[in-house]
Formats: sequence, structure tokens, C-alpha cells
Amino acid sequence: MLRSVKRLVATGPLLLVTALSVAVVFGMAKAAAQTAIKEIKFSDTKLKNGLRVIISEDHAAPVFAIAVNYNVGSRDERKGRTGFAHLFEHMMFKGSENVGPGEHPYLIFSNGGSMNGTTNKDRTLYFEILPANQLDLGLYLEADRMRSLEITGPNLDNQRQAVQEERRLGVDNQPYGKTFEVRDELAYENFAYEHSVIGSMADLSAATVDDVASFFKTYYAPNNAVLSIVGDVDTKATLEKVRRYFESIPSQPAPAVVDMTEPVQTEERRTTLEDSLARLTRLDMVYKIPPSSSPDADALQVLGTVLSNGRSSRFYEAIVRQKELSPSVNAFSGESRGPGLFTVVGIVTPGKAVADLEAAIDAEIERVKTGPIEPWEMEKARNNARSQLVNNLGSALGRAITLGQDALFYDQPGRLNTTAARIAKVTPEDVQRVARQYLVKTGRTVVITVPKAAPPAKGGL
Repeated sequence: MLRSVKRLVATGPLLLVTALSVAVVFGMAKAAAQTAIKEIKFSDTKLKNGLRVIISEDHAAPVFAIAVNYNVGSRDERKGRTGFAHLFEHMMFKGSENVGPGEHPYLIFSNGGSMNGTTNKDRTLYFEILPANQLDLGLYLEADRMRSLEITGPNLDNQRQAVQEERRLGVDNQPYGKTFEVRDELAYENFAYEHSVIGSMADLSAATVDDVASFFKTYYAPNNAVLSIVGDVDTKATLEKVRRYFESIPSQPAPAVVDMTEPVQTEERRTTLEDSLARLTRLDMVYKIPPSSSPDADALQVLGTVLSNGRSSRFYEAIVRQKELSPSVNAFSGESRGPGLFTVVGIVTPGKAVADLEAAIDAEIERVKTGPIEPWEMEKARNNARSQLVNNLGSALGRAITLGQDALFYDQPGRLNTTAARIAKVTPEDVQRVARQYLVKTGRTVVITVPKAAPPAKGGL
């Protein structure tokens, strides 16, 4: 007892200092959170051929970023031709009328820049980062492939093989690689979101040059794209250059609007998947939620933070630390133009039961629906959202991509200027309401991925 008292006395000042430190840090964090995020200013112009051009000046460093968001993703594909949007992402680097195969990345890299492309269900994106004195190069390269992509049999065969290899690497021969495909096939009834971005081997093998040429003409038109430029540029001079390089590219008839209607789910869907590459059982649960344009999207984002963001989250405290059912459980709502999914995913700790993990997740979800959500949990969610936003806005590329994507998805390029304020308005009651409304078992899909036992070895002594 004496030793305990001495230890308490000895540690008293330390505890006081620690408490003061926490208060100071919390106060600093709160002050930082209350600091207004600088508004991103930009111009928004539509050329005669329908190309939307967004320019935002930032002279902090002598660089700029170009992002071209095409309004085409895997949701635009039809049955028997899956994987086209992603295949085209590759084809766009195989040369155009005035740029040879591989020259696009060569010219970017040799002039001190970087570039890449990416495809998801809702859009296809290409981007470059270059020194400020290379604006003409960046615009020329993007305009030339928008105008005159080189679509040939050898180019198609080459990139078809590259995409098929990417599928083998990232899906077919990857632990849990097929889980995402099975999950979406089970969760969605609408083909637009039901199939995977990378597509099937059979569909990729069946693609013809005519198919690809038709796809390019339909979707890679100026009136089906948003060009955004952020960095050390002059808006007026840059817009003149954009007109010079892009405005003569002919527009095309607008693609058919994708029907994103998803029937109301009335009962839980569930399956178990054997995976010969997996070593631990994994639990995936997804709940139907509205598109990201919904007023409920911000509350769903806060809900994900409360449940699973960091070691102070509910999932970590109850499931990872106390019950040791999983090394990590994550919950989040991704951005989606159509019906979305609120995802909960966790690996089962060796020796524990997946049923126990599922029950523990269910218990925490029910607790958030009815129990109090503490002020610090809301403050943490707001700070987390602000942190993500500031990180994204910190680079010219992040701003270029977001401005263009928000223009394409929501017709609101300035949406990034309202993100922090929208999250700040979310209340605990909002979080509980969306949890009760969307995190229901009749609207969810459960996929359990279990390790598949290896076949017995052949031969031997």
C-alpha cells in the first residue's frame, strides 16, 4: 500500500503534465478544426464541341496537373463485352495520329513529369503532372489521343494480353481476389454494377477491333469528358491553348443514359466462397445505400468513422482489443453515382469463429443505432474528414481530379469547397437515423471466404 501511495505521489505531477498536454493538443486540434479551409477558386467553361474545361490557378510551385475524366466506366458496358472500359484505359497509351506507341509516357517522364490512368465503375481518368513550362506538351498529348487514337489489331492484342495478365495477377491469383466479384454479383441485380471493372477473360478474348473502335467513338468524345487543369498557369492563356488543341475535335451523339435502377432488396443474401489462396477466413458484409449525391452520404461517412476509424473506434475497442475476434474490422461507404454499398469487412482471428465475429459486428451496429454517440466521436469524425480533405487539396493533382470528377458526377465542380461544412452539420441523430435506415439485414449481402484445403499430394513414397 505504501509503495502504491509513493508511486501515486511520484506519478502525480506526470499525470498532471500529461493531462495538460492532452488538453493543449485537444485545444490545438479544435482550433485547427475551426480554421477555415481556403476556398478553391476556378473557372468553368464549355467549348463549342461540348468539352467542359475547369482551370484553377495555384502559383505555389512551378508545376501543374491535367486530369481528363471521361464519362465512361464499367457500368456503361453490355453483357458479353465486360472489361472494355478498363481495356480502353490501356489502349489510350498505344499511340495516336502524331504520337507513337509508348511515346506518351516517354515524353511525360523525359520532361520531368508523371502520368497514369485509372478506371472504376463510374468513370475513366487520365492525368499528368508536369513542370509549368510544359503546358503545351500535356495538352497536345491529351488532345491527340482524344482526336485520333490508333486502334489496330496488334495494339488490341497487345493490350488485351496486358489486361488479362493484370486480371491473373490482381484477381485470379490473389487471396480474396474473387471475393469482390462474388460480392457485387450477389448484391446487385442491375448488370451495370453487378459485374467487375476488369471483366471476364472470355469477354476480353472476344473483343474485336470494330468493337473497340465503336466504343472509342461513343465514349471518348469531347462532349463526354471534363478537362481540369490546376497549378502554375494563367487561366486566360491556358483556355486559349485548350481551345487551340481541343475545340476542333468533333463532338459525337451523346451515349445512352445508363439505367441504374436497382430493385429493392427484401431479404438477406449470403454465400460462402472457398479460396485456395486464402489462409484465414474473411467476412464481407455490404448494405445497400443511396448514391453519393444523396443528402445521407455525409452521415454515412461519419457512421463509418465512428464504427471503425482508428484505435478509438467501436469496432477496434470491442472486437479487436477486447474480444480479439479479428485483427481489424473496417467499415466505409465508397463514392458511387448509382446505388452504393456500405461495406464492413474483417479477417477472423485464427482459432475464433466467423459466426462470433459476425455477431459482434451486429451488436456494435445495433448499439450505434440506439445508444448515445459521444461528442468526441463526432469531433473525431469531423477532424478525420477535414484531414482527408486537406490532404487531397494539398496537391494540384488531387484538386484537378476532384474538380473534374465532381463536375462529372454531380455537375458541381465546387463541391469540394462545401465538404467540411457538410460534414460539420452532421448530428448524432443523423448518424443513428442512417444506421437504422440502411444497416438492416434485409438489405445486406454476406460473403464468407474460407481457405480451401489443398488437395492431397500425388505420388511419394
